[in-house]
Amino acid sequence: MRRDVNGVTKSRFEMFSNSDEAVINKKLPKELLLRIFSFLDVVTLCRCAQVSRAWNVLALDGSNWQRIDLFDFQRDIEGRVVENISKRCGGFLRKLSLRGCLGVGDNALRTFAQNCRNIEVLNLNGCTKTTDATCTSLSKFCSKLRHLDLASCTSITNMSLKALSEGCPLLEQLNISWCDQVTKDGIQALVRGCGGLKALFLKGCTQLEDEALKYIGAHCPELVTLNLQTCLQITDEGLITICRGCHKLQSLCASGCSNITDAILNALGQNCPRLRILEVARCSQLTDVGFTTLARNCHELEKMDLEECVQITDSTLIQLSIHCPRLQVLSLSHCELITDDGIRHLGNGACAHDQLEVIELDNCPLITDASLEHLKSCHSLERIELYDCQQITRAGIKRLRVKMAAHSPALCSRHLSFFIFSCPPFPFCLCLPLF
Repeated sequence: MRRDVNGVTKSRFEMFSNSDEAVINKKLPKELLLRIFSFLDVVTLCRCAQVSRAWNVLALDGSNWQRIDLFDFQRDIEGRVVENISKRCGGFLRKLSLRGCLGVGDNALRTFAQNCRNIEVLNLNGCTKTTDATCTSLSKFCSKLRHLDLASCTSITNMSLKALSEGCPLLEQLNISWCDQVTKDGIQALVRGCGGLKALFLKGCTQLEDEALKYIGAHCPELVTLNLQTCLQITDEGLITICRGCHKLQSLCASGCSNITDAILNALGQNCPRLRILEVARCSQLTDVGFTTLARNCHELEKMDLEECVQITDSTLIQLSIHCPRLQVLSLSHCELITDDGIRHLGNGACAHDQLEVIELDNCPLITDASLEHLKSCHSLERIELYDCQQITRAGIKRLRVKMAAHSPALCSRHLSFFIFSCPPFPFCLCLPLF
């Protein structure tokens, strides 16, 4: 084959030339080229569009733009960009993330809704110019919407939830975290029209009271995930209604809901046997009695955040070690009554050998090197947090590393991290590799 001055064969030059008669366009059918382009990201598609007229048509074909994530370009995205994308993609677009795109507002999103009526997943997290007008547009044009993220869109009010209820009956997941103008009236309207909700994120919705949870419990039997973090007015009454009406619940975050008591743990144990994730950090009224009921009934628990549940003792760890064989992540930070004996039971429990991956013991003053000895059987352990555990020593950490390595040579390929702050004799944070 003839070569040009740069040593490139003529056929290869023709293959990638700007000519629409290039070999690749002749050899491969349009359908196959479209299929190849469908695997490319946004940046690569835009580059391909500049190769030739033929590739421009192929790269910008709507079928290649079914899923778009513009988070990496959030500072550059303005309303007109969204409008142009919507006109190009039309009914092909199924999933769009505009997370953090501060320049996008209601007008652009109205154009988007009009053009992209098959949208199923829309992320507007942090799009602070978004108001109720956007939800009105989505309600009017986007009846197939299933997932909507409006977190930190602080202008959203009950009117948005009413609009979604009327026009988006297929909605399964809604995030309105930090939309602190939402009240029980908005929740009531939402759940009456969107009874198929499976995930509801209400973190920081500080006006919500128990009445809102009663509506959810009565109308959302398919609910799997509920986040109520820092909903400070929530009490046992509302959450018990959730437990009784949402038997499929698998993930509950009530961290910062300081009014709740063991009655919630009892209700979860009696009604929600599929529970996998429970986050109740800073719920200081919870005790061993409630966690005993929970552990004996919810055997699928995988993650528990019990930080600052200051009344729990080793008794809770004993119950978890016996009844929760799938436990992977456990936070006990600031649980100052936990001792080495509780960790001993955990280390000998059903989850220890190949499940437990993370244990957080920050500010547990009674924990000593003996606890590290008890954790040597946790062969899947990846991280131990020991900030301000004054009785943990470097020698204790070294012994655990050596013993775990000797027991399982497979650990040579990964790291076990220890996070330690002001634990004599090293007053700083360390991440010590296993090898």
